[in-house]
Amino acid sequence: MSYSFGLDDVAFLRSRHGEKALETVSGLALTPSSMLSDITEVRSRYAPHDAALIEIVRCRRRAASKLRDPADLLLTDDGVQQATASVVAEHRAGEIAYRFPASVVHDMTCSVGAEIRELVRANGISGVIGSDLDRVRLAMARHNVPDATLLVADALTPTSTADVLLADPARRSDAGRIFRLDQLTPPLLELLATYAGRILIVKCAPGLDHQMLRNRFGFDGEVQVTSLDGGVREACLWSGPGVETRRRATVLRTRADGSVAEFEITDHEDDDVPAGEAGEWIVDPDGAIVRAGLVKHYAHRFGLWQLDPQIAYLTGDSVPAGARGFRVIEQVGVTEKVLRKALAAHDCGPLEILVRGLDVDPDQLRKKLKPKGGRPLSVVLTRIGRKGTAFICEPGIRF
Repeated sequence: MSYSFGLDDVAFLRSRHGEKALETVSGLALTPSSMLSDITEVRSRYAPHDAALIEIVRCRRRAASKLRDPADLLLTDDGVQQATASVVAEHRAGEIAYRFPASVVHDMTCSVGAEIRELVRANGISGVIGSDLDRVRLAMARHNVPDATLLVADALTPTSTADVLLADPARRSDAGRIFRLDQLTPPLLELLATYAGRILIVKCAPGLDHQMLRNRFGFDGEVQVTSLDGGVREACLWSGPGVETRRRATVLRTRADGSVAEFEITDHEDDDVPAGEAGEWIVDPDGAIVRAGLVKHYAHRFGLWQLDPQIAYLTGDSVPAGARGFRVIEQVGVTEKVLRKALAAHDCGPLEILVRGLDVDPDQLRKKLKPKGGRPLSVVLTRIGRKGTAFICEPGIRF
């Protein structure tokens, strides 16, 4: 169970003595095997703030793959889990600056300040306000983002005249993850109602049923689904004046040199694509494109076509940059007997199985097929019309 910080802890951690103590504790291993001796050492030197020091160092280490330069941040375990990855937050800050230049942005659920760190860095944003009801997290945010204006406030009580409002309702409780819209903190529908007519951006879980949100609750803004390095991170709702697009997919990929490649597609593009026989390649679109409902728009842009109008796999004679493609070797049936025989004929060893449109568990099927050869292969299982089909392919390649 994570440590529960108090305001006195944060005051100590922000002090000169606290900074020196954090430097010392940062040098400890804090591994399961060393933890008992490490705790004893820290307690002997820094009680009653020993637990707070250890928790901060552990949170910083957990944040290393998610947040930019975490070594000087004050963080809580929940704050790290709920924080938006810096790459995603940086991209959003740039979008805000581009769509609403010279705007003042108010993050109404700023927590420890991970998002507003990127907002204050963005060129074209004239001011940043952060607010939260949690005074401890707000005190940490004051340390993490000294250039922002911070205040204690309820997100459902308008407290500023900022041009752009931003909120990230909590999707976790003591009982675990929250999936119902009315159980978010603050509730999503109340946020949308409270700030109707203003520019509002709300970060939501990537599995948000945005079609239901439109049909049942009348949401008429933009749903932006964002992925980072192949994993879908969030569905973000943009509403209010100046928001015209209805669906947008944003694909972010970190290059070897640390820079970030960006790709976007919206529903403003043509979605007229045919369905037909497999080409040289099977293309598996990024999850953000699939969840945003923009597979056909993506296919049209790059001259691809569908295997089946209802399935997200695409095919063609080339693979777009950044996408994952599987070069087709053979098309066969989906029964275990047929697959086992075909894979053996191709000397299949290590096997990746991808499935869409069929009720198949890839792990269970792999165990049943028991490939014993030496050649790595991929199998793409899908449905064309009412018939299951398997494509034996070379291993997937990221272009």
